[in-house]
Amino acid sequence: MSLALLRLAALIACLLMATALARAETLPLPQSLIGAATDEGEALFLDADAREAYFPLASSFVTQQNQAFCGVASMVMVLNAMELPAPAVPAFDPYRTFTQDNVLNAQTEAVLPVEVIKTQGITLDQLGDLLAVQPVTVSVRHAAESSVETFRSETREALAASGRFVIVNYLRKAIGQEKGGHISPLAAFDAESDRFLILDVARYKYPPVWVKTAELFAAMNTQDSDNENRTRGYVLVSKK
Repeated sequence: MSLALLRLAALIACLLMATALARAETLPLPQSLIGAATDEGEALFLDADAREAYFPLASSFVTQQNQAFCGVASMVMVLNAMELPAPAVPAFDPYRTFTQDNVLNAQTEAVLPVEVIKTQGITLDQLGDLLAVQPVTVSVRHAAESSVETFRSETREALAASGRFVIVNYLRKAIGQEKGGHISPLAAFDAESDRFLILDVARYKYPPVWVKTAELFAAMNTQDSDNENRTRGYVLVSKK
C-alpha cells in the first residue's frame, strides 16, 4: 500500500473512532447493508471514486438531539461542512458554529415552526425551504419525478466535487431498518459495488452504512403522508 493510502486509512480510522464514540449499542443491520466501520465498508471507501463530501461531513458530524431532528442535524452538518458564516454560540465564545439550536431562527420559524418540527419532523420540501434561508443553492428532487439513473448520476457528480452535498429522505423499513421516514447526508459513492454511504445522524440507532443505489432510490420512492403523499427524495446543496 502506498504512503498516501496508508495516511488515508489512518485518517479514516481516526474519524470512525471519533464518530463511534457518539453511539453505544446500535440495532443490527440487515444483510443488504454494509457497516462503514467493517473491513468491507472501509475497503469500499478506499475504492470509492466519489468521496469529497466525506471528510467535511465527518468532521462536522452530529447526532440528532431528539428523534424528530434528523433533518435539523443533517442541515447542521452540511452548513458547517460548507464553512458558512455561522451564528455565535455563547458557550463557545468567541467561536461560531451551527448547532441544532441556533440553525432554527426567526427566518426558519416563518417557514416551519420549531414546535411543529419537534412533533412531526421535516418533510423533503420543508427541508429544502429551511435550507434556502441560508446562502446556499438548493435543488429538491422527488423520487417519483426522477429516476434511479438520474439520482445516481447527479449524486455521484455532487459527491465528487468540493463544496457540494446531498441529503436523502427515505423510508427506513424499505432498506430493512426500523422503521419510518428518515433524513441523513450522503458521504461517498463506490461505482464498482454501486453503493452510497449514508452518514446516519441517528447514531444512537444505526452506524453509517453502504446501501445499494437501487435500494436507496426505492426507499426514497415512497409516499410521505406528512407531505401530501408526495414521494420522498433527495436535496442537492451547494454554496451560492
